[in-house]
Amino acid sequence: MKSGFAKWLLGMVLCGLAALASAAEFQEQAVTLDTGTGTLFGSLLLPAMQGKVPVALIIAGSGPTDRNGNNRLIPGSNDSLKMLAQTLAGDGVASLRYDKRGIAASAAAMGKESDLRFDMYVNDAAAWVEKLRADPRFGQIVVIGHSEGSLIGMLAAQKTKPAAYVSLAGAGDSAPVVLRKQLAGKLPPALASENERILTSLEHGQSTDAVPPELARLYHQGVQPYLVSWFRYSPAQTVKSLDMPVLIVQGDTDIQVGVDQAQALKAAKPDATLAIIPGMNHVLKMVAADSKMPLASYGDPTLPLAPQLLTTLKDFLVSAHIIAPAR
Repeated sequence: MKSGFAKWLLGMVLCGLAALASAAEFQEQAVTLDTGTGTLFGSLLLPAMQGKVPVALIIAGSGPTDRNGNNRLIPGSNDSLKMLAQTLAGDGVASLRYDKRGIAASAAAMGKESDLRFDMYVNDAAAWVEKLRADPRFGQIVVIGHSEGSLIGMLAAQKTKPAAYVSLAGAGDSAPVVLRKQLAGKLPPALASENERILTSLEHGQSTDAVPPELARLYHQGVQPYLVSWFRYSPAQTVKSLDMPVLIVQGDTDIQVGVDQAQALKAAKPDATLAIIPGMNHVLKMVAADSKMPLASYGDPTLPLAPQLLTTLKDFLVSAHIIAPAR
């Protein structure tokens, strides 16, 4: 009994020491960006290293998803992007993750919903890159975009020419094509016809007042200008123009973005590195395809990131000469 207790106590002490060592590996600082139309708020995570270090800009996904990867519409938190930042710090890479305008601490920067445009998100990301580039603490810059942030990151990379770009669970099709696929077979015929009419109108840059109540959440008047600005971009067309090392990562148990989307990006950019992670879902956690966990994992911070994601990302950063290989 005494021997068992001693082993348990030693284990607890070792765990505590490991946690302290991990916390000592990085330092987090609050940062802001004045966009001219509002202030954005973010978190800068610094590894415990001397001299210039590489730095990654991490861009969150769609909806009210904050800098840590959490969505206020889903109970709990998954902290996926926060975990990603901590992993990067462990590999000697600083990172900046931020709340996009209209979200969490940056909520006031959106103004009226009807004034929001997709290009604002792109310009904000590009401005963060330039802020990092002007900081003497940092060397090479990597842009990492998750979900909708994948396209934002691609377009920002076009503007700012970072050293490398990473897409995590990003679409290859344009937004209206993705919406059509997601809604296929899920609407009654009359409503499906209305959905197609609205999508076609918005694709052509024209708003519409005639939105059935059942579709108002997707296409209400306030959001239509944003949708028009978003619909004009094709991720596949955008990624092929990037003149830098590109990594495309997709999990095969993602219930929001399919493997076909990553394959479409790869087809458009043949020299990109494609990694399909078995068992990884949309929030970068390991979840079996036939389990009851896909949605529950969106609010569970105890689930670690997919191990293969972390090794894949590190290998890519080594191959892109962002970090040195392990000795």
